[in-house]
Amino acid sequence: MRAVVLRRPLDLDVEERTTPGPGPGEVLVRIARGGICGSDLHYFRHGGFGTVRMKEPMILGHEIAGRVEALGAGVSGPAVGTAVAVNPANRCGVCAFCRAGQPIHCLDMRFLGSAMRMPHVQGGFAEHLVCRAKNAVPLATGSDPTAGAFAEPLAVTLHAVAQAPVYGSRVLIMGAGPIGTLLVLAARFAGAREVVVTDVQDRPLQYAAKIGADRTINVATHAEAMDGYAANKGYFDVVFEAAGQGGTVASALPVIKPRGTLVAVGQGATAELSMSVIVTKEIQVKGSFRFDTEFALAVDLIGSGRIDVAPLLSNTLPLAEARKAFELASD
Repeated sequence: MRAVVLRRPLDLDVEERTTPGPGPGEVLVRIARGGICGSDLHYFRHGGFGTVRMKEPMILGHEIAGRVEALGAGVSGPAVGTAVAVNPANRCGVCAFCRAGQPIHCLDMRFLGSAMRMPHVQGGFAEHLVCRAKNAVPLATGSDPTAGAFAEPLAVTLHAVAQAPVYGSRVLIMGAGPIGTLLVLAARFAGAREVVVTDVQDRPLQYAAKIGADRTINVATHAEAMDGYAANKGYFDVVFEAAGQGGTVASALPVIKPRGTLVAVGQGATAELSMSVIVTKEIQVKGSFRFDTEFALAVDLIGSGRIDVAPLLSNTLPLAEARKAFELASD
């Protein structure tokens, strides 16, 4: 099979690899679509993020969908031919966090396309992937696998909106990358009263406006547009920081209402925050990491049409043009 392999930063190519076979409890999926995540770009450009660094060649990709092609021993479904979205999170099921119902914090998590462990967990940007049968979540009949590839990032945002009282609230989303724009859809689904999105580039803000943001602001060219939101101790009930920038996190504090909630979704930054503002305004600061049951919910919402991710698709390229796809996504 062909696979997208990263050997070191910027050294990415399509290589031939042996097609795997499913073992007991596993299925073989022929991958139809894969989405490039921010973490994929960090690996591509820098070889990792934070303390996580590549130490060996790795197949990238964890936002994937396809069709079941073969079943391993003891597997009764999904049936061969079923369109599925692949949940990339493989929890151990036995550690203290898994037993406590907090599998996101599994002490032995194996996440597709991740360099956190040695050997690295190979990802899904390939013609085939073997995964646990329970991680192959069936898509609705007739669903486009392209939409299925959005299930993972949508699940991230559904988990994020569950961390704050979004229903009936005024919501600010800082950062209009893939997660930030999907947060617009998730916040609307959760019943947000108003959604404002900020970024430093116009193009991603256009996508945010297309899918339902009430207002978008380019804070690089119109920073003054945020001034009014800081009046009277703040305007927004909930703020999602999806840019992963320390300065963005700090700039959220003036516009959050007293007893509002700041949810950090973006990673990689070190932020200096005013404890005085947090304390005197009684702001709740929370983190939101990955997802759990939200993956199945994301598949259901996409399949039922209650959330339409189609407007967020910017480009589709074949596997052979993987490098071009990464360069476009990096732009």
